[in-house]
Order: sequence, then C-alpha cells, then structure tokens
Amino acid sequence: MNPRVEALLREAAEWRLLSLLFECPGPEWREKVRALGAEVRDPALRTAAEEALAEASEGIHHSILGPGGPAPAREVSYHDTVQLGYLMSELNAFHEAFAFRPRTIEAIDHVSVEAGFAGYLRVKQAFALAEGNTEAAALAEEAAKDFRSQHLVYVAEPLARSLSESGVGYLAKAGQALLARVGPSPVLPVLGNLAGAVGGDAFECGVAG
Repeated sequence: MNPRVEALLREAAEWRLLSLLFECPGPEWREKVRALGAEVRDPALRTAAEEALAEASEGIHHSILGPGGPAPAREVSYHDTVQLGYLMSELNAFHEAFAFRPRTIEAIDHVSVEAGFAGYLRVKQAFALAEGNTEAAALAEEAAKDFRSQHLVYVAEPLARSLSESGVGYLAKAGQALLARVGPSPVLPVLGNLAGAVGGDAFECGVAG
C-alpha cells in the first residue's frame, strides 16, 4: 500500500475512535472501541480506549456530555453569536458535498459526529489517492482543513479543558487527543459564510459518493 494512503487510513481510524469515545455507549459500542483501540498506534488513544471499556456507561456520558452537563458536546454551545440554523446549514453543506450520512441519534454539531466526519474525509482522501485521483484527494484534504478551522477548532480547547476536570479518565484523554489534532481556539469565534465554508462550487467534482 502507498505509505501516504496507509497513513491517512491510520489517521481515519484514530478519528473514528475519537468519535466513538464521545458517543453514548450502546449495545455494540464496546466491541467497536475494543477493535479500534487495538488498531490505532497513538498510545494516548489506546489508553483512552482501554479506560473507556472499564469506565464508560450511559449515565456517565449523559452526566458529563449531556444537556446541562459540565462539558457540552455540541458546537453551538461554544458560539456566542452564531444562530443554530446557520451553523446547521454549514454543517449540512459539508456533509452533502461528500455524501456523509452519519448513523447516529446525535445532532450534527455534536463532537462525536464532527470527529466522525473528520475521519470520513481522511478515508475519502485515501481512496482518491489510491485511485490516482489527485484532484479529488486535494479537495478532501482542503475540506478537512476547512472543517477543523471553521468548526472543530471552536470545540476542542474548551471541551478538553472541561473534560480534564470531569473526573472521568477516558473522556479527559479523549479531550486531550482531540485538542492535539485540532489546536487551540481562535480569539474570535466567528464562522465564515456558507459558500466559503465548503469551497463554493469546488466540491461539485467527483469526491462525493
């Protein structure tokens, strides 16, 4: 396998594990966390997965990340001036551009969905490179950068800070892993316009599907 493709797929697996760690534990959740935890190379994420298997429960998830909890999981919680409808339209535009269909009950601005989308874009980029479609790969890479800088960056730092004080080890480690991949929040949390957020007509080429 092309080393770059292999690296992208490893990164996608890490994002997928992060997505799971921020999800509410369900019937198949532990098996997925166990499988991905054994696959990823990042020692912090491997430890987070191991601790999640021992610690995680639906009650803990809702008490920390749920409504009214100390660590809000939705991006809208970290914007003072952005309307929910506008935020959701931007996220929907990203998803539609790359045919992302998350199977979850969470809102699309939930950190688990956003982390899942970040991983999905890495998969898109990897498969485009494997097929020799450098244009599609470049579009997926640019979209990943835009998504981090226009969405995840507003969540990662304050969420990691709150989770570090939650007393739940696996969530604290997941928060730090997210922050390490996204970076600190900008000074002014202002979203760009919808067209700029998804590159206008640039994403109409064949990366979706």
